Amino acid sequence: MDPITMGIIVAIALIVLMAIGTPIAFALGGVSLIALIYDRGLPELTYFGETFFDRIAEFGFVAIPMFILMGAAVASSPTGRDLYRSLDLWMGRLPGGLAVSNIGACTIFSALSGSSPATCAAIGKMGIPEMRNRGYPDGVAAGCIAAGGTLGILIPPSVTMIIYGISTETSIGRLFIAGVIPGLMLSGLFMIWTMVACHLAGGHYNPLARTAEKMAQNIKANVDSNVKAMMRVLPFLAVVGCILFALYGGVATPSEAAGVGAFLCLALAILIYRMWQVGPIKLIMRDSLRESVMIMIIIATAEVFAYALSSMFITQTVAAAIADLEVNRWVLMGVINLFLLVAGFFLPPVAVIVMTAPILLPIILAADFDPYWFAVILTINLEIGLITPPVGLNLFIIKGIAPDISLRDILMGSLPYVMCMVLGIILLCFFPGIALWLPNLVMG
Repeated sequence: MDPITMGIIVAIALIVLMAIGTPIAFALGGVSLIALIYDRGLPELTYFGETFFDRIAEFGFVAIPMFILMGAAVASSPTGRDLYRSLDLWMGRLPGGLAVSNIGACTIFSALSGSSPATCAAIGKMGIPEMRNRGYPDGVAAGCIAAGGTLGILIPPSVTMIIYGISTETSIGRLFIAGVIPGLMLSGLFMIWTMVACHLAGGHYNPLARTAEKMAQNIKANVDSNVKAMMRVLPFLAVVGCILFALYGGVATPSEAAGVGAFLCLALAILIYRMWQVGPIKLIMRDSLRESVMIMIIIATAEVFAYALSSMFITQTVAAAIADLEVNRWVLMGVINLFLLVAGFFLPPVAVIVMTAPILLPIILAADFDPYWFAVILTINLEIGLITPPVGLNLFIIKGIAPDISLRDILMGSLPYVMCMVLGIILLCFFPGIALWLPNLVMG
């Protein structure tokens, strides 16, 4: 059987398994195992086990559970609540100010947690009920949180950037800093669309529309309480700043910085919010362990899947077909973006990066594209997959937070933000310096 036909069969089998609800790691591992036995026979089982364990035995992956623990310590504490209240005070004066505040909270919380699901859940639990109470349309309330949550995989520290760096042997510190300005750019685009959406919905949804007398009575109390809330958040932001400084300055490796950051965030959560009981700490450890194991198993099975495709010469054939396209390099980039977009519809970011980054990187370099710029482009494509069916993880998180909002309303509210991300990719293609200027300035 020729590699392309075999690749189509493998892809269909993987899609069918995921469609019937098979966990992604088991779907990847099962398809890989069957394909290897079919192509190479039972002796190939030895290499299956070796590939599975060798991949996750890399020391660099120690940073992943540490950053996840750091994010869980923040997500399981009232940090998100304090951040949300503070931004509502300062940004609430804008048209659609509460929704804009939610996106601002998602932006900052992304830097604290490094996780899209954690950002979406932490801010959404507070933001969606409050927006609906103030009369915001369900689509706007759900869509802004779903989109804002995607920033968790782009704004540093990002777990997916760590995986990309290990998979392609590129500098994780440089990858982190390359995501800063694009992340802020996307956040700004989200805010602009949110204000437009609120205007189109027929209302400004401005808290200042309340009577001047009521505002005068409450403003001092609001300012005092929200300033105190922001003061509780600042130590966590300082930890993130120190981690990024250590990485960019070459003071510590990603694993060392992640370990120190996890300890400090856990200690701050306990001290600032008085989380002395065993229950909250146990919850943080449980969530960290669960997400870490899930990601590591996906990485391991994705590596086995990539090995199976390589053994059957599927990846080499596809890569050669893409490389042999006698087209302009921007047309080539368009084809790659389309491929990543489709892959993101069906697979989580971790699996897509592990399987595709090592294959695409030589093609990207041959076409004279910067690998750090491409990492940002790839990540934004995967962000789109987080708010589009059939996987659309953030859509289902929002559905869990607000079960009475229909999935159709959540999806329709999220789709305009997909266009914001596409616009972001176009801007990065025309102006690569958006991603490259800061890394070049800081790291040379």
